[in-house]
Amino acid sequence: MILAFHKPYGVLSQFTSDGSTNRPLSEFGLPKYVYPIGRLDADSEGLLILSDEKALVARLLHPREWHPRRYWAQVERVPGQAALDQLASGVTIKGHHTAPCRAWMLDPQPMVLPRDPPIRFRKSVPDCWIALELTEGKNRQVRRMGAAVGHPVLRLMRKQIGRFELGKQEPGSWHELSQAERAALLERS
Repeated sequence: MILAFHKPYGVLSQFTSDGSTNRPLSEFGLPKYVYPIGRLDADSEGLLILSDEKALVARLLHPREWHPRRYWAQVERVPGQAALDQLASGVTIKGHHTAPCRAWMLDPQPMVLPRDPPIRFRKSVPDCWIALELTEGKNRQVRRMGAAVGHPVLRLMRKQIGRFELGKQEPGSWHELSQAERAALLERS
């Protein structure tokens, strides 16, 4: 069984509480014996895959499999082409140079439901949405990449893994993947 869960902000990628105000996955009525494949930190939103198939972990997460993961990041200031090119060629974070990726401005800018709590707002500092498509996933990588090029990430959403897109699934909801959706998830595009 493979499930697609739209993880809301403030939800952990685990079934037990960590003692913080963040909610565990156990609050969302997920079937027993599934576990998350990969992680999204509590501050991030979007597509989280869960499964009871242990072999699936290697197929989706092992570096040699390079399944692309697409993120939308709301960043401070509007990045120019030079910043997007720098993200795409990789940046050095804590001594590690990130793998090349795709980075582009979302045009038109998406209409995204407001988050609770809302992101910080500054009248004098514009923000915008960019997309990044990565094939690696280090801890808080997208946030650190944005900061490294001078565009701190205000809000982060994982929108796609392989060719499987989260689509319009409501935050906090989940569904079992159909055979076609499963094939799209495992495809490396």
